[in-house]
Amino acid sequence: MLHTKRGKIRADSKHLEVIGMLGLFKKFKDGLQKTHSKLTHEIKRIVTSSPKMTAATLEDLEAALIAADLGMAMTSEIVTAVKKAYETQGSAGLDVFAIASAEVTKSLSTADPTLKRVPGVTVISVVGVNGTGKTTSAAKLAYSVKQDGGLAMLGACDTFRAAAVEQLKVWGERLNIEVVAGAPNADPAAVAHDAITAAQARNAQYLFIDTAGRLHTKHNLMQELQKVHRVMDKKLPGAPHETLLVLDATTGMNALNQAREFHKAVKLTGLVVTKLDGTSKGGMVVAIQKELGLPIKFVGLGEKAEDLQPFDAKQFADALFEKD
Repeated sequence: MLHTKRGKIRADSKHLEVIGMLGLFKKFKDGLQKTHSKLTHEIKRIVTSSPKMTAATLEDLEAALIAADLGMAMTSEIVTAVKKAYETQGSAGLDVFAIASAEVTKSLSTADPTLKRVPGVTVISVVGVNGTGKTTSAAKLAYSVKQDGGLAMLGACDTFRAAAVEQLKVWGERLNIEVVAGAPNADPAAVAHDAITAAQARNAQYLFIDTAGRLHTKHNLMQELQKVHRVMDKKLPGAPHETLLVLDATTGMNALNQAREFHKAVKLTGLVVTKLDGTSKGGMVVAIQKELGLPIKFVGLGEKAEDLQPFDAKQFADALFEKD
């Protein structure tokens, strides 16, 4: 068969896109292995022991989904969909995995996972408690912009913890990304102000601000975060254009409490969920988005810079419920 040059380029592009999607699916599958293994094992056990989908079977299915931290709302939708499918078609051809995957995909696809982009510098505030991987995530987010051909910078505003500033500088050197930092114990709002000035001078597309890690229950620390945001808005009206909360997936549903409190203090626009590769409760990302309506922007599926991946609802759901 003959192909025009343009047609071949289009075909090659499509082929590369398919390869890219397969690679992304493998990352999701590998990263969600612990959650996937536990969940699919339980579903298989339930379906095998009682293919007739009795009330007891549906209760067991509900318990398995809740144990994966999918949350009550999402669990109820999946169980209802399975019950309806069984009532209309019986056990023949009933695929609980496919139904669950479709319901999760539908739920997660309602929110836009892409990073906002505004003319000039887009400022992204990265917030969260200590230990979630917040500082590392800020660096990895900047790296993802760089990989797409953009210019990103980092603002080291976690001045309460000297190690955080040094950690961000190390990441900046490793990834060849400029880091704006102040003197030890500098006012974080002043550092944020200077970082915006520097990003504007260098015509950066994105500036990621690493804020101080703080417990969501500490009112005074939340007020400090609000002050940093006010100073950024004064320096560049509209900034921060996104506020991303970094959550540690291994904390399970405790992360939901963090999300609630941070969302009250500073208007969150999205989530970055780290350490999905280290937990059997990866369903918590579904529960949080379901309750708060916040899009998951990125997920951490490993330690390397490229292991922080843009969130894809279908890939996530398929990896979670793929039959072995």
